[in-house]
Amino acid sequence: MRQTGSVTNQTEHTRKVLRGLGLRKPGHEVLVENTPSFRGMVKKVIHLVSVEEVDGNGAQASK
Repeated sequence: MRQTGSVTNQTEHTRKVLRGLGLRKPGHEVLVENTPSFRGMVKKVIHLVSVEEVDGNGAQASK
């Protein structure tokens, strides 16, 4: 997952969700597990992130 948008002019809750996902600034990229809690967090900030699914070895999964 990569942060694509800035937290400027976003609510404090949105900022906390991004920090909870491990994202710090636009362009920062993290790898997180596909769990219901992370999916819920991503759903809240989908307008600020781009999500890409990878397989268990870290390689990109074909879509």
